[in-house]
Amino acid sequence: MMPVVVFAISGHGFGHASRQTEIIRALRRRRPDVAIDIRTAAPRWLFERALDFPFSFDTVAVDTGVVQVDSLEVDVGASITRAAAFYGMLDERIDAEARALAAGGADLVVGDIPPLACAAAARAGIPAIAVGNFTWDWIYAGYPETAELAPELVPTLRDAYSTATAAWRLPLHGGFSAFETIVDLPLVARRSTRDPDEVRRRLGLPPDRLLALFAFGRYGIGDIRWSEVARKARCHVVFTSGPHAPRGPDGDTFTTLDEDAMAEDDIAYEDLVAAVDVVVTKPGYGMIAECAANDTAMLYTSRGRFPEYDVLVAGLPAFIRAALIDREALFAGRWREPLERLLAQPRPDPPAVNGAQVAAGALAARLE
Repeated sequence: MMPVVVFAISGHGFGHASRQTEIIRALRRRRPDVAIDIRTAAPRWLFERALDFPFSFDTVAVDTGVVQVDSLEVDVGASITRAAAFYGMLDERIDAEARALAAGGADLVVGDIPPLACAAAARAGIPAIAVGNFTWDWIYAGYPETAELAPELVPTLRDAYSTATAAWRLPLHGGFSAFETIVDLPLVARRSTRDPDEVRRRLGLPPDRLLALFAFGRYGIGDIRWSEVARKARCHVVFTSGPHAPRGPDGDTFTTLDEDAMAEDDIAYEDLVAAVDVVVTKPGYGMIAECAANDTAMLYTSRGRFPEYDVLVAGLPAFIRAALIDREALFAGRWREPLERLLAQPRPDPPAVNGAQVAAGALAARLE
C-alpha cells in the first residue's frame, strides 16, 4: 500500500502553504510512491498551481490564525475571541480530525503549524511533525489582551503542541517551548531556476529599468499615491493580479501581470521575484525566504501588532538586503530615498535555502 502523509496547514495568509508545497514537492521527488493529503483552509488553487501530481485536498479549518484588517493591521481582540471559540471545542475537533486521519490511512502528519494537527495525530496513534518558524501559543501570548479575554488559550495550545513527535524549527523563529524534541532546519524557500533576463522578456517587463514588485499578499493594503511614485521613485512597479488581488494602477511606469497567465506560461511567482530588483512588502517568513533564495532586495514597512515582526526584522540582515520605509512615506509615494539606501547595501553571504530537501529527506526516512 502507498504510504500516506497528511499535511495540515494553517490558512492564515499564503506563507504556510507556500513553504509546505516546497516540502511536498521535495518529498515526492524522493518518494514518488507517497500519497499526499492536504488539510487546510488555504485556497486550493495555491496547491494546484504548485503541484503537478495528484493529491487529496480537504477544505477544513485547522487553526484560526489572526484576523487581518489588511496586510498591515491585526484586529487583536477579534483574533483572540475567534481563537478562544475554536479551541474551546478542541476536544471535539481532535476527535473529528483523528477519525479523518484514521479513515484516510495516514502514516505521518506534518503540521504548519496548527496545534490541532499534533493532538489529533497523537489521539490516532500517528507520528506528527510540527514545521514552522513560530508557534501560535507564542503569537497569542504576545498580546496582553489574551490574559484578559482568554486566559486558558495559551496553556491549551501548549498542551496540544506537546503531543507532537518533534518540531522542525525554521530560521527567524519564535516560540517552540512546548516541544520536547526540536530540530533546526535551513530556510524553506521557492528558488527560481530561470534566467531573470529571459523572465523579464517573456513577461514584457523593461529590461533596463529598476523593477520593484509590489507584494502585500492575501489581504492587501490601503491607497497609495501612485502618481507620486510614478513621478519620483525612478522605478517600474510590477503588480500581480489573481484571486487574491486586483489590478494595479495604469500608466507607463506600472505593469500588472495576471498570475493565471503566468502559470499557463510556466512562470512561477519565484521566477518573478528573481527577475525584479526589489520587493516592496511587509516582512513575512515566506517573502524573506524567497528574496534570500533569489538574491532580491526587500523594502519593507511596519506590520503592526504581530509578535513575529520584531523577530523577522532583527534577523533580516543575515539573509537579505533590506531597508525600512515608514508607512507615511510608503503611502505618500516617497520611495526614492529608501530605495537608494537599500540598493547601496552590500550583499550578505548567501544563506542555506535547502530546508525543503532536508525536511523531505527526514520525512522519507521516517516512512522507511
